[in-house]
Amino acid sequence: MSHTIKKFILALSLLPIAWGASALQSADEVAPEAAIALAAKQDRNPVYSKDWMVAVANPVAATAAANVLENGGNAIDAAIAAQAMLGLVEPQSSGLGGGAFLVYFDAGTGTVTTLDGRETAPTAATSKLFLDAQGEPLKFFDAVIGGRSVGVPGTPALMEEMHKRWGKTAWPDLLQPAIERARAGFTVSERLSGLVTSGAERLSKHPVTKDYFLPGGEPVQVGTILRNPDYADVLQAMAEEGASVFYSGDLASDIVETITGFESNPGVMALEDLANYKVIERDAVCGPYRIYQVCGMGPPSSGALTVAQILGLLEPYDLGALGASNPESWRLIGDASRLAFADRGRYMADSDFVKVPARGLLKTDYVKARSMLLKGTKALEEVAPGEPEWDETRFWADDESLELPSTTHFSIIDRDGNAVSITSTIENGFGSRLMTNGFLLNNELTDFSFRDQRDGKPIANRVEPGKRPRSSMSPTIVMQDGKPVLIIGSPGGSRIIGYVTKTIIAHIDWGMDIQKAISSPHLVNRFGTFDLEKGTDAEMLSVPLEAMGYEVNLRDLTSGLHGIVINAGGLEGGADHRREGIVLGK
Repeated sequence: MSHTIKKFILALSLLPIAWGASALQSADEVAPEAAIALAAKQDRNPVYSKDWMVAVANPVAATAAANVLENGGNAIDAAIAAQAMLGLVEPQSSGLGGGAFLVYFDAGTGTVTTLDGRETAPTAATSKLFLDAQGEPLKFFDAVIGGRSVGVPGTPALMEEMHKRWGKTAWPDLLQPAIERARAGFTVSERLSGLVTSGAERLSKHPVTKDYFLPGGEPVQVGTILRNPDYADVLQAMAEEGASVFYSGDLASDIVETITGFESNPGVMALEDLANYKVIERDAVCGPYRIYQVCGMGPPSSGALTVAQILGLLEPYDLGALGASNPESWRLIGDASRLAFADRGRYMADSDFVKVPARGLLKTDYVKARSMLLKGTKALEEVAPGEPEWDETRFWADDESLELPSTTHFSIIDRDGNAVSITSTIENGFGSRLMTNGFLLNNELTDFSFRDQRDGKPIANRVEPGKRPRSSMSPTIVMQDGKPVLIIGSPGGSRIIGYVTKTIIAHIDWGMDIQKAISSPHLVNRFGTFDLEKGTDAEMLSVPLEAMGYEVNLRDLTSGLHGIVINAGGLEGGADHRREGIVLGK
């Protein structure tokens, strides 16, 4: 791309934009600015704006959120509109049949609030849910596909709770764009078509799912129009009666019947499980890094605690002087991550069921002592959990759960400075592969450890009735002097933690703008092996990292980072070139 075209795209991204009130009612699915935003992303340029900004994982959903803000809504309103649309156009990643975490900064009160919309295990679930007749763990996809893996969805209740607390725009108006788009149909993207094609065998296991994604036995093709009137009907019912229609009545009965009626792998959910679901407000977890406070969602998410631990371990080291391409930077980051993941595997789970030593894990003396382990020039030969301040923690065994990439993330800030960071999921791509009433049901229960104990010690993240499985989702708001300066998050399974941490470091320590920070190569180390992003400059670090003692694995690392920087000059947004999201602003 020529320098002149680059300047033209950047200039256009700075212009005020004209938003038609009926943008989603016309044949056009996205705002005209979407093409500019997409070109800027691919060219690794951030998008700039003054008043408000959305960074969302799909152009149609980004447009829905942007229209809300342009028409006077706030960040919470825009997030609800985005989630409703994402459930339609990006169904493999999130939707009504899943769960989500919200991190919200209220500009009026100056407070950070986190809401837990994570799925729960049914009352009839036991710690043996994912063990076979011999007491051995099921193979992952044997557990995933079918009703056994489905947790009670939290996303509809979270959307409603957000609106009740902070919403400004009328609830039905926020769902209407997705209702209309579901009836009119949306254009199948290259990403959705490719994922359907590669996952066709598993999608064909459930007749309803097969009929929708594999009409006539063939995967939906790029550019075709896909309509979902059943999804529109559910959203219409929610618009008229609230989220309660999802958790009781005919819709709840359909959900339970779908889960328990899958003969080869039925689940144990009951109507009472849906009726009893509650969104929980939890204390935000905030950890210091340089001159900032990095805030996120506490347990059952391991995201904020683990990100905060990694950054805390790195605090004494001058990563800025070392630089982004120095293998020493990545030795420090990699082993800090390994140490934090060791603690994550032993101690982190749903804090309503197990005592999580959150304060102990972030206590200054404990973090400093763990940080001292990073001194040296070679990879740590052995990494073990530490002993944070809390007597009971020594009785837990290490976890064995497997968390595979999927999920979505969106970041939003409105003209008043209210900021939203939401990571939303149905867990694995296409979840349990069970579909009802136009939405997919999650496979979130496979985020629990399949084993319930090891060597006579219980595993903190074992299955228990009503419990929420541990997550790595890391919706984050970085604060300075009581105000947000960065909104960030990503999909990607347990690698989410590494993606988010890298982006924070790239922006704060290495001075990258948000788009370059997001697009910079991934190097992720959770359990000893260093995953390097294939086809990027990260490959050049393979030999020096191996010389330090690491096993190195070159692979695709498909994050979906969406971030917004807030500074004196205005707003700066970035969307991950590895997925189809964009940034829109004014």
